Parts: sequence; C-alpha cells; structure tokens
Amino acid sequence: MMRIFLLLCMLPAMLPAQNKTDKRFLEKLMKAHPDEFGGILSRPGNNEVQILYTQINRDSRNVPHFKSFGYHPDPSWYFYPASTVKLPAVIFALEKINRLKIPGLSRTSVMITDSAFARQTRVNVDSTAANGLPSIEHYIKKILLTSDNDAFNRLFEFIGRAEINEKLRQNGAVHSRILNRLAIGDAGESARHTNPVSFYTGGKLVYRQEAQYDATDYPLKLQNLSRGTGYMDANDKLVNEPYSFADKNVYPIQDQQQVMKKLLFPEAFPGKERFNLTAGDYELIYRYMSMYPTESDFPKYDPKAFWPTYAKMLYYGRDKNALTDPNLRIFNKYGDSYGYVIDNAYIVDFKNKIEFLLTVVVQSNEDGIYNDNKYEYETVCYPFMKNIGQLIYQLELERKRKHIPGLDKFSSVR
Repeated sequence: MMRIFLLLCMLPAMLPAQNKTDKRFLEKLMKAHPDEFGGILSRPGNNEVQILYTQINRDSRNVPHFKSFGYHPDPSWYFYPASTVKLPAVIFALEKINRLKIPGLSRTSVMITDSAFARQTRVNVDSTAANGLPSIEHYIKKILLTSDNDAFNRLFEFIGRAEINEKLRQNGAVHSRILNRLAIGDAGESARHTNPVSFYTGGKLVYRQEAQYDATDYPLKLQNLSRGTGYMDANDKLVNEPYSFADKNVYPIQDQQQVMKKLLFPEAFPGKERFNLTAGDYELIYRYMSMYPTESDFPKYDPKAFWPTYAKMLYYGRDKNALTDPNLRIFNKYGDSYGYVIDNAYIVDFKNKIEFLLTVVVQSNEDGIYNDNKYEYETVCYPFMKNIGQLIYQLELERKRKHIPGLDKFSSVR
C-alpha cells in the first residue's frame, strides 16, 4: 500500500504526459510490486502483455470523461482475441432486430436456423431456455454468462459476416475484423457462407433471412502472425513449423475498450455515434454481462463446471474458491485460447463509489507448440489477470474525484 501511495502522490505531475501509447505509468506501478509482476516484466516478449487502463471522471451532470494509460498497446501486434469478439455480435444482433422494424419480430422471437452449405448445422430447439426454444435473447444470455460458442455462431449467422465488419468500422473499431465462427474449425470458403434463419412469434413466421455470402477478405497490416515452433494438426500430429494466425479474427484492446465505452456510456457520445439499442436492450446486456453463472435460472448451470467467477478473469483470476465481494460488480467479456487470456472489463464498486475500465491481454506458451492444450493459464495468465485487476482497484480506491459518480443504472441490474 505504501508503494501505491507514493505513486499516487506522483500522479498529478505525471498525468499531462500520459496517453494510450505511453507505458511508463503502468510499468512503474507494476515494478513497485515485483512479487506479483517481476516474472512478467522480466520477459515482456514471452507473455506479450498489453494493458489499457482508463480512469473515469464524472462532471457535475454525471457525464463520464476518460483518461487512458497504456502498457504496450499496439493494434498492429497480433494476439488471438478468442471469445472477446462475441460482445460486438451481441450488440449488432440487437441492432439488426431494431433496424429491421418488422412487426412481430423481437429479440424473444423463436429463431430457427437452417443449413445451406457444407458443414452447416441446424438448430430447432434449445433445452436450456425456459420454453425450450432458441432466440436472440437466450443466445445473448449464454454468451455473456459462460461465453457459449454455439450461441455466438448463431448470432454470426444472423448478422452476416459483411454486416459485422461494416458495423465494426462504423463504430470506430478500425483495426478489427471478425471472419469466422468459433470452435468448429470454420475457415476459408465455409466462413463466407452463413445459414438461412427464420423467426416465429406466436407460432407465426414473421421473418425469413436467406443464406448469405461474403466475398470480402478484410486485409489488415499485422505483425507476428506466425507463432511458435510447431503445432498439432487436425490429426493430432506435430507439424514442426510456426502456426499461422493469418486468417483469424482480429480485435485489439483499443477497439475492445472503444466498444465497451460506447456500450456502457452512450451519454458520453454524440447521438449519431451511439448504438441503436433500446433501454431494454441495454438492461439485458448489463444484467447478464455482470451476472455470475450461479445466479442464472435459464440457463441453469452446474456450479462445479461454472462457478461464480468463471467468467471474471480480472480481479478474481477465475479462482474457483474466490469469495465474491457483494459491493463489486464486473461488467466484462473475456476470452481464452491458444495460450492467450483477454478480459475487457468495467469494474465498479457501489459502496466506495469507484469505477474504471481495464482491458488486458497476456499469453503463455512455454513449449512454443500450438493446439497441444499445454498453456500456462493457471500458473501465469490467471494470476497475472487477478493481480493487475486488484492493483488498479487499489489505486482507484485512493484516487480523488471531484464528483462522486452516480451509478444507479448499473446497480439497478444487479
């Protein structure tokens, strides 16, 4: 705590020189805690840490203003974004429902997915829903509670690949692209084709969308697309050459936090830049983004498989035995795959009236082999996420604010 206090005393003098590309503030903060961060800092190239920490300062009208500090944030340096790409899909699916303005069509309409191309699959039922049927709303719940891959894939198919990428650019996520479904080996030609879908309300067909095709490639100038010394192929055979991420999704931390800001704080943006979401849409996302899996009835989760902090990497480190703070809520979307752990979070303490944004990626793959399921999540990645989340939280506890934030809209969804 003394080290944090000393750094806080230095903060006013340091702030004017800070921006998203200046790593000095966060680096100094971590160096003051060598027991937690010494290993990571001594090998920055091994763990590829990127951090974007944003302070939120409210004005007299409670409108938020942002000041950001970065540690190695670089949109050209590739990392695999894993499930963090699911949050834009949640937003864009709701926006599409609202844009279509079709009588009877809503996020609770029954969504039936058909197939029209090789390897596509159909969905007619969903046993985890209260009515046993799939819908946009229920897919969103499953994505935000436990990062369900199939739920994301169904939203991807409804929105369409072309619209997803156009919406990313419209919303300032200019360094991003979402090319494929997750966890089914989707790539190449199959990723360009999306399934036909139909929506029913009260048993009546209200909208049918035919299969779509996206011919665009979405090239980006990226570094470090080939990684490691080898990888396990589809037949579980070792290939002794670097693994290529060239045709995979891209979602850097700057774009992730930009989307989060617009989602959580629409009042900080001009009307034309805000998402086309209803008050009910925002409430749905806020509720399930911050909810623990054990608090959900539909879907109902086994607490042994999905414990309270299962989706909370920052601050809790996904610890199965963590005691959750009843005053703390984390609105976030995490991802983990290929040795990467990413979390894009808004952390709020209702008792102490503090709030901040924190987006972090860390990677560990000591053997340099991809697809072998040997990554140091438990020993390197999760502890780092826990430590950096708690370090910034302690910093925020001591930081003085001119105006106490009004947090009613977030406390009301608990």
